[in-house]
Amino acid sequence: MIRILIVDDEPPARTRLRQRLGDCAAEIAVDVVGEAAGGAAAVEAAARLQPDLVLLDIAMPDMSGIEAARHLARLPAPPAVVFVTAFDDHAIEAFEVQAVDYLLKPVRTERLAAALARVRRRAAEAAPGASADARLASAARALGVVRTRLAIAERGRMHFVPIADVVYLRAELKYVTVRTPEREYCTEESLASLESEFGAQFVRVHRSALVARARIAGFERVRGAEAEGEGGEAYWQVVLHGIPDRLPVSRRQWPTVKGLARS
Repeated sequence: MIRILIVDDEPPARTRLRQRLGDCAAEIAVDVVGEAAGGAAAVEAAARLQPDLVLLDIAMPDMSGIEAARHLARLPAPPAVVFVTAFDDHAIEAFEVQAVDYLLKPVRTERLAAALARVRRRAAEAAPGASADARLASAARALGVVRTRLAIAERGRMHFVPIADVVYLRAELKYVTVRTPEREYCTEESLASLESEFGAQFVRVHRSALVARARIAGFERVRGAEAEGEGGEAYWQVVLHGIPDRLPVSRRQWPTVKGLARS
């Protein structure tokens, strides 16, 4: 049985998908475990319900299906994704080889059945979740789409932290601390993958820290006894807008970051 989450911001569209899934039941056993009306709600529901498949609309007001798919791919048990769209344009060609399948609205029963069969076949092949993430990331880059938020699970709740609110990202043991002006979060995404995705907004100041370029207020020199943590040698640290935290700048990165202070 394929456990399915339906995601579309239009209730009639969700109802039609349920009906088409019912039409497919004679060929493939399915169980609709939930519905969501937007991308953020889809990620929260998928984390809670752990569906095998998400039928995902692309054009939604709160978060596009493309961005939602990138968040879904990073869940501990990432579901398969089949895009559902009313737009037959260049995005279709991009997703045809990146996602499991796509369906064009209005969805025909035979096309939906074919998509379900493909999902079942891929599940039998046990394709690694990391490969799915790579395919979705490749498609998103091809369309110029990156995430605008980080999805962070915390005590049974999903937080969506806007990238624009992040002051710095710092690797600590197996987690990365995500610092905003208000508080800290922890994510299991690697610092390297975050730098690869958001390198335009952040700069590496140390092997274990990325700082938002827009949040750099200046730099200050640490000398003498204060520099004992750096082997007794003087070093620079970055001063940040909005928070009192100071992060050391490595000698290797200093030539890169010293010109980034905002006036």
